[in-house]
Amino acid sequence: MREPRRAWLAILTGFALSMAGSILLALLVSQVAPDLAKPDFKGLSGMTAILLLVVFSPLIETLIMGGVLVLLQRFLSPAASILTSALLWGILHSLGAPSWGLAIWWPFLIFSTLFVVWRQHGFWAGIGVAAATHALQNLGPAIAVAYG
Repeated sequence: MREPRRAWLAILTGFALSMAGSILLALLVSQVAPDLAKPDFKGLSGMTAILLLVVFSPLIETLIMGGVLVLLQRFLSPAASILTSALLWGILHSLGAPSWGLAIWWPFLIFSTLFVVWRQHGFWAGIGVAAATHALQNLGPAIAVAYG
């Protein structure tokens, strides 16, 4: 993940790391603070849920994240930019549901890392790898929301 060599491998590795971390954090949060509000996706179902959660959200959030990371890297080291980005996304998701923000900062740490690494091949390479990883991260929950 630290060198932009094989996009497909970076995406799969990033997905495995982001999913494992977010599941672990979600389980920890549910044990420590079971009454914290969780994300509410009522009103979303079927293909609308899939399109919004797997296509639209990862693409839009990754574009915003990429722009923020480019700006952060003007003032901070790559590592500090990545950490700041992940914390900002955790805070933003916490506004929707506190438990969500506590679990989501980890995947955004992975997405931010992928963007910074793959940006070496260009802005759109960074966006593509990070957004694809983000889409995979959202696929399982999107199916659960769509058909659960």
